[in-house]
Amino acid sequence: MQVSDFNYELPEDLIASEPLPNRTDSRLLVLDPDTGGVSDRQFPAIREYLRPGDLLVVNDTRVLPARLYGHKATGGHVEILLERLTGGREALAQVRANKSLTLSAVITLEGGLAVEVVGREGDFYRLRFAGDEPLPALLERHGHMPLPPYIKREDTPADRQRYQTVFADRPGAVAAPTAGLHFDESLLAAVRGDGVETATLTLHVGAGTFQPIRTETLENHRMHAEWLSVPDSVCQAVARTRARGGRVVAVGTTVVRALESAAQTGELQPFEGETEIFIYPGFRFQVIDALVTNFHLPGSTLVMLVSALAGRESILAAYRHAVEAQYRFFSYGDAMLIMAGVGGERP
Repeated sequence: MQVSDFNYELPEDLIASEPLPNRTDSRLLVLDPDTGGVSDRQFPAIREYLRPGDLLVVNDTRVLPARLYGHKATGGHVEILLERLTGGREALAQVRANKSLTLSAVITLEGGLAVEVVGREGDFYRLRFAGDEPLPALLERHGHMPLPPYIKREDTPADRQRYQTVFADRPGAVAAPTAGLHFDESLLAAVRGDGVETATLTLHVGAGTFQPIRTETLENHRMHAEWLSVPDSVCQAVARTRARGGRVVAVGTTVVRALESAAQTGELQPFEGETEIFIYPGFRFQVIDALVTNFHLPGSTLVMLVSALAGRESILAAYRHAVEAQYRFFSYGDAMLIMAGVGGERP
C-alpha cells in the first residue's frame, strides 16, 4: 500500500488551535465499521454506546513541558524538543538550529542552565543537562508545553492543564494522548456508574508521532520507539471483560498500540519496554473491540491505524463527512468513536 492512499483534503481553518471551554463540549462522530454509517453527536453521548460490562482503557501518561529555548556559544538561537528522558541527566531530543550541532557543543537555556550535546541517535541528539535537579522538575521550571507543530501559536499557562488528560499521572510524554482530553471527572464517574469498568496503562508518546513518513510504501516505514507499561491489572481486567461478554474500548491510538504490543505473542501479557509496532490495514487485532480517537493528519501512521480497524474507505468517507460537517481536527479537535454495530464484534 502507498502512503498517498491515506491522504485527504483538509481546509486549514478546521485545525483546532484552542481547546473548547469545557472538555466534554467536543463533538463525537460515531462510525459503524460494519456498515460505514456515521452519526453526529456530542461527546457525552458516548455513554449511549457503551454497555454494562464493557472495559474502557485509558493512558495515564503525563505530558512534560518538553520544549526548551536557548542559544549556542556563538549566539545562534536553538529550540529543543525532547523526545524522551533516558535516565540520569540525559535525554533524546530534536534540535532546531541554524547549523547542525557538533559533539560537545553547549547550549545555554533561558535561565542560564547548560546542556551539552553528547551524541546522536538517528535524527535525535543525545543531550546531558548540567546540575543535579531531577529532569522532570527542571522542565517544569524551564520548559514550555510542546504543542503540536500544526498549532500556530505559543503555548500559554492554560495549556499546562488543558493539554493533559484528567487521568494524567506518570510524567514522560512529549505529546498528549488526545482522545483522553474529551473526558472530565464527572463523565468518567457517570461511565463507571453505568457499569463500565475502567483500567489504566502507560505509553509515553514521543515527538516522533508528528514526523512524516519518508517512504512511499507502508512496508518500508519503520516506526519510532515509544516506552509503554501494560500491568497485570490491565490483563486481568481484559480477561474479566471477555468472560462476561463485554467489549474492550481503547481511549486513543496509544492504548491500541500498547495493548496490541503486549499481545504480540498471541496472548495479552504484562509488558514493560519499548514498542515500534506499526498498525496498518491487514493487521490482526488481538485485544481491542472499539476505539475512541481524534481526527488524524493526512497520510499519517495514525490514519493507517484507524483504517486497519475500520477499513480505509470507511475512514476516508467518515473524514470527508467530518470536513463537510465542520468538525474540528487534530489534538484540540473533536472525537470519533469506532464501534461495530449492535453485535459489537471484534474486527
